[in-house]
Amino acid sequence: MKVLVTGATGFIGRHVVPQLLMRGHFVTANARDEAKARSFDWFGRVSFVACDVHRPLGNPSEAFGHPDAVMHLAWPRLPNYKALFHYEETFPAHYRFLKSLVEAGIGQLLVTGTCLEYGMQHGALNESAMTAPVNPYALAKDTLHKCLQSLRRDQPFILQWARLFYLYGPGQNPNSLLAQLDRAIDNGETTFNMSGGDQLRDYLPVEGAAMRLISLLEHPECSGAINICTGEPISVRTFVEQHIAKRGAKIQLNLGHHPYPDYEPMAFWGDARKYSRHCQNA
Repeated sequence: MKVLVTGATGFIGRHVVPQLLMRGHFVTANARDEAKARSFDWFGRVSFVACDVHRPLGNPSEAFGHPDAVMHLAWPRLPNYKALFHYEETFPAHYRFLKSLVEAGIGQLLVTGTCLEYGMQHGALNESAMTAPVNPYALAKDTLHKCLQSLRRDQPFILQWARLFYLYGPGQNPNSLLAQLDRAIDNGETTFNMSGGDQLRDYLPVEGAAMRLISLLEHPECSGAINICTGEPISVRTFVEQHIAKRGAKIQLNLGHHPYPDYEPMAFWGDARKYSRHCQNA
């Protein structure tokens, strides 16, 4: 399959591209910064197109080598979830970009969404749950999903909306929980400031998420919203303690230093059964 990957140098994209190549797909990788892309081992094995999806292309299908499918991972300036630019700038630009690909004849879009689309709902969340976003980032993603669903009525195509839960691993944002913890350990700090840690979350290594996204792309019969998650809740405190043990570190947790986020419920995780039914061999 000929696959266009947007955001190819991002947190997820850098793991998706080499796994797609290993599975025998032909990859067109897209990102804004070609110099950054050249630093990856896979650069010489892909067709690379440097462009910003916020700027329109004359003939997107031709520009990207007429791909069979698109994995749209690009989304700039995360994790500022409360910033209005997600809804005011990024959402409309990405809708125009994806619409242009569909109008150019590309028949399969896999677009990454977020578990934050579910809003303040508690417990195990399956894809049939109503969305109720409470921050601009989640609202932008949810609105993009709804707009693409509406577009399908006039321009039929396969839409796979992959709701990502909590990913971690190489290339993660330096402000993410484990990145901050690793910095503190590496700097020889004796304590690590965090929240109370009682939240229940669904954590998935980014390499595993990349594998699941590729398997989903290879199973177009699994369409609509799909949770990308483990389905297994774990407390943030336990997750942090396990990472400290894995590092062999002695750092102490300063629990309760930070307040709990006001845009997440205390306990929620994904229901992974829809993905498992279609892609259990991933």
